[in-house]
Amino acid sequence: MDNTVLKIDNLSKNFKIKGTRLFEKPKILKAVNDVSFEVYEGETLGVIGESGCGKSTLGKCIIQLHNPSSGEIIYNDDVINKLKHSELKGIRKDIQIIFQDPYSSLDPRKTIGSIIEEPMIIHNIGTPSERKKKVIELLKEVGLDTFHVNRYPHEFSGGQRQRINVARALALNPKVIVCDEPVSALDVSVQAQVLNLMKNLQKKFNLTYIFISHDLSVVKYISDRIAIMYLGKIVELGNAKDIYSAPKHPYTKALFSAIPPESPFDRKERFELIGDIPSPLNLPAGCPLSTRCPKCMDICTRKMPELKSIKGKHKVSCFLYE
Repeated sequence: MDNTVLKIDNLSKNFKIKGTRLFEKPKILKAVNDVSFEVYEGETLGVIGESGCGKSTLGKCIIQLHNPSSGEIIYNDDVINKLKHSELKGIRKDIQIIFQDPYSSLDPRKTIGSIIEEPMIIHNIGTPSERKKKVIELLKEVGLDTFHVNRYPHEFSGGQRQRINVARALALNPKVIVCDEPVSALDVSVQAQVLNLMKNLQKKFNLTYIFISHDLSVVKYISDRIAIMYLGKIVELGNAKDIYSAPKHPYTKALFSAIPPESPFDRKERFELIGDIPSPLNLPAGCPLSTRCPKCMDICTRKMPELKSIKGKHKVSCFLYE
């Protein structure tokens, strides 16, 4: 059996949006809407979706940058979103994040050595000499030289800055790393270098990744399993090869059919959705895709489909498979 390292149970995150008129009640934006899944030790779970689907909000809820509106995030039998700050500090060592922007996520006033050392100081790990030695080791792990330790972030390229972010995430020997679109701001050639680095580090340190991205080719390359998100809901979840070879949910089919063929002579069947994406402030009563899906049935407009297994661990949220 797979060893579950993290469990997300009926997680939701709502934001209040102030009205534009005097005395108008605030509207509720459902960024993450009743999401449940498990993350297994040593795997990479890719989370795919369009901009605004809630995937980054989901990642920030997991590391407690956002406090969920409801639901549970379970790690080592602890519901971490219900722990006090003092109790949560120990768990933060095990769950780290790599941010999307390699520029704004580094303090421009600090040297690279102090940026990587800072998490160890906060958690009272080691003596000053031991921490400095660890910083040098981490720089070597991510492919940087030891003389970089006294340089500042503005002296590095985007790819090098993201390597520094990876080193900082590794400073506390974490078990789970949330990767929030870590290569989207990089050139394609640099993306490949950083992705290969992350895969090598995963094998060496037995890391578990939650890899958030909108780039289908990147997620296909690095992921073991994939979760497809649409308007705050997971609509399909399963093995990466199974989903890419035979997508089941209409939204997944439309998403993958938009990928250009490898050869200009190849013909690819298009699965197109109708109309525009609904506003997250005014979601459909039933399935969130019901207003755009060409296979929409009457029940789709009235009831929300559950995420159910159709074959092994392949799960789909669609009435076509019930």
